Order: sequence, then structure tokens, then C-alpha cells
Amino acid sequence: MEPTGSRGLSRTRRLRTVRLRTLLIWLAVVPVVAMGAQSTVTANRLLEQAELLRADVESGERIGVPLYRLMVEMQAERTMAATRWAGSSVSDAAMLKQRAATDRAAAAARHAADTVSTVSEEADRRLLEVTEGLDDLDAYRERTDGGTGNANSTLAYYTGLISQMIRYYQDELSQTEDGGLTQESRVVVAMFSASEMVAQEDMILAQAGPSRELTTSRFSDFVNAVGAQRYLYDIWIVPYLPEEQNDLYAQMVGSAAWQTKGRIENAVLSEHWAGDDGVKLPREVDDWRAAQAQWGPQLSSLNADRSRGLLARADARAVELEAEVAWLITGSAGALLVVAVIVVFTTRSVLRRLRRLHERTVTIAEETLPEVVDRLQRGWPVDVDALPTVRGEQDEVGRVSDAFARVVAVSVDGQRQLAAERHGFGMFAAGIASRTGNLVSRQLSLTEELQDTFGHDEALLAQLMRADQLTVGMRRQIENLLILAGGEITDPHTEPMRIADLLREAAAEVEDFRRIERQALDEISVEAPVISQISHLLAELLDNATRFSPPRSKVVIRAELLADGLSIEIEDRGPRVTPATYEEMNGRLHSAPPYAVLAENAHRLGLFVVGHLADQLGATVTLRRSVFGGTSAVVILPKELLVPTESEPKPVRAGVKPAHEPAPVQPAPVQPAPVQPAPVEPARAQSAPEPGGPGDGKPELVLHKGSGLPIRPTHERPQETAQPVRAAARDADTRPTLPERVPQTHMAEQLRAPRRAPAAAAVQDEATPEEVADAWADYEQGTQMVEDELRRDQP
Repeated sequence: MEPTGSRGLSRTRRLRTVRLRTLLIWLAVVPVVAMGAQSTVTANRLLEQAELLRADVESGERIGVPLYRLMVEMQAERTMAATRWAGSSVSDAAMLKQRAATDRAAAAARHAADTVSTVSEEADRRLLEVTEGLDDLDAYRERTDGGTGNANSTLAYYTGLISQMIRYYQDELSQTEDGGLTQESRVVVAMFSASEMVAQEDMILAQAGPSRELTTSRFSDFVNAVGAQRYLYDIWIVPYLPEEQNDLYAQMVGSAAWQTKGRIENAVLSEHWAGDDGVKLPREVDDWRAAQAQWGPQLSSLNADRSRGLLARADARAVELEAEVAWLITGSAGALLVVAVIVVFTTRSVLRRLRRLHERTVTIAEETLPEVVDRLQRGWPVDVDALPTVRGEQDEVGRVSDAFARVVAVSVDGQRQLAAERHGFGMFAAGIASRTGNLVSRQLSLTEELQDTFGHDEALLAQLMRADQLTVGMRRQIENLLILAGGEITDPHTEPMRIADLLREAAAEVEDFRRIERQALDEISVEAPVISQISHLLAELLDNATRFSPPRSKVVIRAELLADGLSIEIEDRGPRVTPATYEEMNGRLHSAPPYAVLAENAHRLGLFVVGHLADQLGATVTLRRSVFGGTSAVVILPKELLVPTESEPKPVRAGVKPAHEPAPVQPAPVQPAPVQPAPVEPARAQSAPEPGGPGDGKPELVLHKGSGLPIRPTHERPQETAQPVRAAARDADTRPTLPERVPQTHMAEQLRAPRRAPAAAAVQDEATPEEVADAWADYEQGTQMVEDELRRDQP
């Protein structure tokens, strides 16, 4: 099972992988959906209220109106029944007419109850009680006509049905959620209750009969009815009547009939006489019937008008709710659209700013900052306007941009400091190279003096030549230090050099040059300004090849023309190298390392030097495995550095064989006893060798301009001199004079030490470069044989 911590970490990672665009979309969708849901709920609620109001209006029109007519007819029939029970004369025609009106109202109410549904269970229950109570109406009529039973029970039956009707209105009209309609429905119910109280007063006074006597309980009922109807009108009806109904009520109350009603009520309450058998009413009650015939229709009209007004108000409210729903839907849709547009605009704006910030940071990180670092490392000025600046923006994106600008500024300041330290270290390395060069100069001078003094001794001369080669290696290491420190090598050559001569010059720089086999497959020359650089590059590769291959193995260097330049391949028989090591070494060749890497690879600086020179020349150097198991270094020189070789006639001196047919040379016999050294001829002044020939000196080294070392222009170089060396074991008449190293001419001008006055000029050598090269090869062979013999003679 996966640990709980791992599951939490996985959830955190999944949350981190959510794109900002998705988060912004969710941030936009959630409020829009919530707003839409709220609008939908509100619209549904308003529609439900409208439907309820519509149902109330329909129920009021289909059931409420017939039921109100039934209530009025039942009140009238109850009064006639009370009159008959009191013994007053009621004509049968009037009774039948009233009962017929009640039956029609009851039939209409039954039909409406069967076809129209109410809006609440309470209203259904009340309506059911009314319809069931109507079934007993005929039975109570028979009791009234026959005089059987009790009058109070018959009148209570009518009063009960009327009370159920009023409660039906109360239950039906109280279901609405509208506060104004609820208040108006209470007014209507109060008006129905007040009219019922007045109807009960009419019934009680009719029950008094001609004798105008009531029982004590019925008199109490009359008193309660008067108080209830006055309280309802004064507290619950009149203050809440609309203006039009209030005018009708004022007309009714101001009429003479209503005034008579109030006078009779007051008289009954104040002028009655209570006896042992009951309560005797005053004579004013005889005027009640005539007054009731006038204000009764007015009261019914007021109640009906208020009921119709309530239904109209409910219908208008339903229309308002439906219009409000329409406006709500329209407004919500518009608001949702506006919110969506704002959210989309905001999201796009934020994403656009973030995308611009990302593109700017990527451009700065991948293009601008590397270019700035490269310019700082090269010591070039930096364009500050290309770097981001702190703008002081207050929003989140601006703060991130300012933070990135601060990071870039800190990074550039650090790189500037590192570049300054690198430049200072380069100056320090140049100073060390200068002092070391002075020592090398003194050593070369000493070696040349020894060669001049003991040139007749071939064994000693061989050792001096070996010391000379070691000194050349030291000079090359000094040049490497200058190259890595940022210096440049200027070439004194003024004429192109054949590639064969260039390979020979590079091989001469290596200590173990005898193992190098040169193969110039094509005749081509190299431009003069880059001869020394190419020679130094090849010398470094040849030195690596000779040092990392078996001592008796050959190192082959071959040059061949290609379609886009010149290919120079150096192949050795060294140990097998892994592909990872080749990749690492090629990386050193193709990138300029910092000093920290140089310090870690101080024993392998040659590859870094080769990389610097290849970068300056525009050449490519690649190390790979050779078919013989060793390492093959392939140098591709661009064709811009090449020029065709000018064909010139090669004069052949008498007694000298051509270069391509060297005569075999026999080594001179070694004298077992010491021989008196031959006198050394005085040094003769020798003119400078021809440019481009084997006698050219090593180019000068250009140091940092701020290193403090003297820099002499090229046109102010001192006249180069050379001294010939007499070959002790060779016949001077049959062999050309070998060229000698001119003291300090192979060194940079800054490294040269003060020299003594040159000796007398030597005679100009008329040998061609090919003849000199062949003679030098013969000299090397003889020297090697002497060294072998001396080695065998040693105990």
C-alpha cells in the first residue's frame, strides 16, 4: 500500500501541475454557475408564487364567488327560519323563494367544488365540510316547517355552515407569500366575519318575535355580535380599506338605514329590561327590518366589491411576478454575459501578461543573459538597456517581473565581478609568463653558446639539441599560458607556407619528433597570418599523441584537401578510450572553460589551448577512436585560410641531390679517445631567413594591454640574427650548412631579454628549403646513431 505521506505528496504534485489557465477558468466558471443557479432558484420561486396567485384567483373566481352567494343566501334563509320559529308570520311563497335561491347557490358551489381544486389541504377540508353539511339542509327545513325539534339547533346548523365558509376563505387566501395580498385577504375575511356578526344580530332580533323577548343566552349572543362587528370594522377593516372601498363604506355608514341600525343596537344594549323569564327589548327593534332592507344590499355589495378587488390585486401581482421573472432572467442573462466577458477579458489579460513575462524571461535567460555574460568574459562593454529594470509596479505580475529584474541584476553583477577577477588573473598569468620567458631566454642563450663552443663534439651536440627541444617545449607551455590567459599570437610570416613545411614545423616543436611520420597528400599553402597558430595547434595535438602512445610506435599526421577546407588527421597507437571520455574531451575543445575547470585539469591544458586556437581560426577539432585502436584527432581548417601553392623552379647546387632523392649518409666514426676541439670560427652576421621558410622565427605573443608588460609594434622588431654551426662529423663541401636557432627570435617580443651586440654577419646561405630539410634529416639520423653508440659504450 502507498504510504499516506506519499499520497499527500502526489496530490500536492497534481495540484501544482494544474495550469494557471485552468485555475482562472474555474475561477470564472464557479461564480457564473453560482450566479446562474441563484437566478434560476429565484425565478422558480417567483414563478411558483405567480402560479399560486393564479390558482388563488381561479379558485376565488370559480369557488369563492359562488360560495359567497351561498353564504349570503344561507344568512337570509336562517333569518326567515328564526322568524318562523319565533311565531312571526312568514309567507310560504317568500320562504320557498328564498330556499330556491339557496338551492341554486348551493348547486353552483357544489359544481365549482367538483371541477376546481383548491391550493391547500385545509381549504379542501373546509369545502368538503360545507358540501357535506348541505346534504342535511332539507332535514332542517322540514323541522322548521313542522315545528319539530329545537330552534336553537336548527339555527346553529345554519351558523355552522356559514362559519365553515368563512374559514374556507381564511385558509384559501392565507397561502400566498406576498405580504400585501396576505394583508388584503385578512381584510376580506374580517369583512365576511363582520357581515356574519350583523347577520347574527338580524337572526337574534328575528328570533325575539312579536313579543320582543329573548332568553338571557340569546341576549348575550346579541351583545357579543354587536361588539364583534364594531371591533372588526374599527380595527381590522376600515384602516385597511382601499380608497374606492373606503368611499363605499363611508356612504353605507352615512346612510339613514345604517344610522337606524346603530341606534337600534344602542337602544337594545341600554334600554332592555331583564326579567325572570328573559330580556325585554325596546320598541326601537321594530324599525330593524325596514332599515336592514336598505343597508343589507349595501353591505353585500361592499363585501363583494372587496372580494373582487382582492382577486384583481392577486391577478395583477401574478402578472408583476411573471414580469419580474422575465426581467430577472433577462437581467441575469445579461449580468452573466457581462461577468463572462469581464472574466474572459481579465483571464486573457492576466494570461497575456504572464505570457509576455514568460517570453521576456526566456529571452533574457537564453539569449540576453548568455550574451551579456560572454561579453563580460571577453572584457567588452555591456548594453544596460538590454537588461530588465525594476519598474516598481504594484500588481502581482509586476512584482514578479521586478523580482526577476533584481535576480538578473545580481547575476550580472556577479558575472561582472567574475570577469574582473578573470581579467586580473589573466594579467597575473601574463606577468608570470613574462618572468618565466626571461629564464627561458637565458637558457636558450646558454644553449646556443654551448652549441657554438662545442659544436665539433657530436655526442655533446646531441645532448645540447635535446636540451634545445626541452627549451622549445617550455616556450610552448608559456605560450599556452598566454593563450589561456587571453593573449594572442601574432604571426611574423609575410608569405604563405606549404602544408608540408607547416607539418614539419609543427613536428619540430615536439620533443619526440623522430616518431612523427608526415604525409602531405595534397599541395596547398596556408595564409601567412595564421601559420604560427596552426603550427601551435598541431604541435599540441602531436605532443599529446607522442606522450600517450607506446614509446616505439609511430604517430602519423596527414593532410588532405576537402571540398570545404583542409583536413589534418593525427593518428596514434595509444590506449583505448571510452566514448564518454571522448565526449568529455570534445567538450573541452568546443567550449571555453572557467578557471575552476582549468585548475581541476591542470595536467591536461593542451586540449583547452587547442580549443582556444580552433575558435580563433574558425576550425573544428574532433577526437575519435582510430581504426588501429588509438585516438585520431581530425582538424578541419576552413578554405578561407588556404591559398594555392605558387610553383617556383628549384635550383640544385652542385654536389647536392634533390630533396626527393636524399643521398644515404653514413655516420661518422666515433673517436674512442678525446680529441682536441677544433677552433670555433668567429660568428658571422647572417641575414634574416626568407619568409615562410624553415628558418622563420616563432611569432611574437601579444599579452593583455593592461598587463604592464612592454608591447613593441611589429614594425619595430630588432633585426634577427643567426649563427651557423660547424658540423664536426660532416663534410662542409658536400653538405649544406644547417640552420641554427637565432637567440630569442622564437619568443614573443615581450618575453625577450636584453641582448648583447650581434656578431659579425654570416654569409647568406644559398640552399633551398628542401635541401636544408634533407640535410636536417640526415643530421638527425647521424645524431641518433652517435647517441646509440655512446649508449652501448657506457658500462
